[in-house]
Amino acid sequence: MTEHGTLGVAVIGTGRMGADHVRRLHEITSGAAVAAVADPDAERAKRLADGIDGCTAHTDPDAAMAAPGVDAVLIASPGPVHEAQLLRAFELGLPVLCEKPLTPDAGSALRVLEAEQRLGRRLVQVGFMRRYDAEFLRLKALLDARELGHPMMLHCRHRNVSPSPGFTEQMMISDSVVHEIDTTRWLLGQEITAVRVLRPAAPDGSGPGGVGEPQLVLFETDGGAVVDVEIFVNCGFGYQVRCEAVCSAGSARVGDGHAMVTNAAGRWGGEIAQDFVVRFEDAYDREVQRWVDACRRGVVEGPSVWDGYAAAAACEAGVRAQATGERVPVELVERPALYR
Repeated sequence: MTEHGTLGVAVIGTGRMGADHVRRLHEITSGAAVAAVADPDAERAKRLADGIDGCTAHTDPDAAMAAPGVDAVLIASPGPVHEAQLLRAFELGLPVLCEKPLTPDAGSALRVLEAEQRLGRRLVQVGFMRRYDAEFLRLKALLDARELGHPMMLHCRHRNVSPSPGFTEQMMISDSVVHEIDTTRWLLGQEITAVRVLRPAAPDGSGPGGVGEPQLVLFETDGGAVVDVEIFVNCGFGYQVRCEAVCSAGSARVGDGHAMVTNAAGRWGGEIAQDFVVRFEDAYDREVQRWVDACRRGVVEGPSVWDGYAAAAACEAGVRAQATGERVPVELVERPALYR
């Protein structure tokens, strides 16, 4: 860090999410500066770097991590390359904020977990941003305080206007429902033990966009809770994330989107966010600021490599359940002491 304690960050991946994090670190986050960016698209990386004093552009992630002034790494590259980039950060002793997924499958996530264990200390925070959303934080506090009694069920909805090009049915689980997987584990403090996927019969045999949807994903947990998730990635009208906790003495719901309501010409209405960047903008701001603050104190907080591994294992079970229609158990190794 500089003499003033500013954290120099290398951002790996400058697509939509990475570019937004570059903007956030440069314009919003206090105590941080973008020291380097890396992307296979050299021109895209250069355009971002040119707007930031002292920032260097690279096509090689390793070169960006080793660039002058880099104290930490924010990984926003595609999931399949995360493992190699995380292991390189470990070699350099750099703390990391890694966008989800930690890695695309449980096997590679377990390798990252084992590598971090060998270090004997945490270096990674996984980017499950809902843990930093104001509404979800209030729900978590309410459940932890047991003000509504014992939590028994969660009802969740996850809807997108439309998916990005190349989005597959399996990605409904691995890229979308993964957030409900982490939300379930975090809100309840329980591990997911089994997954099922049900789907309604569409009139033409398929859902919008040719994908068999909407789908209903069911989780069982080791604490006896039951969770249902409606996933609908081609809903067409907006981006919605809702979660209702049903407890022994009451219920609580977040995500209704109580923003400005207008009344005019005999009608009333409001706006629906069109994507996750808008809906969770404050959560991303809070997440990155908390990560920077922790790094400057020499610690790593937030969702851990264990959380990333557990989510990957549940996603694998979910994809199998989606393909077979069967109840699929989630298999986890014993939780290491580093993550307890």
